[in-house]
Amino acid sequence: MTVVADKVFNDALSLPSDARMSLVEKLLTSLNLPTHVEIDRLWAEEAERRVAQIDGGEVDLIPGNEVFAKIRQKYQR
Repeated sequence: MTVVADKVFNDALSLPSDARMSLVEKLLTSLNLPTHVEIDRLWAEEAERRVAQIDGGEVDLIPGNEVFAKIRQKYQR
């Protein structure tokens, strides 16, 4: 971090926890990242898409025990 960023960080640490949380939220918002609402909406759309693929017979399902066995074999655990 730069000297200025270090100073801002150290000053922020002296704030009460609720003020620090508010600052974090403002900084994250400034990055224009997807909001929780948008992320939830996107996950719901993805889940619906996958269910439709399963219902339509477009994908083959693999039992969980097979998936985990392949993972253990790959990573030898």
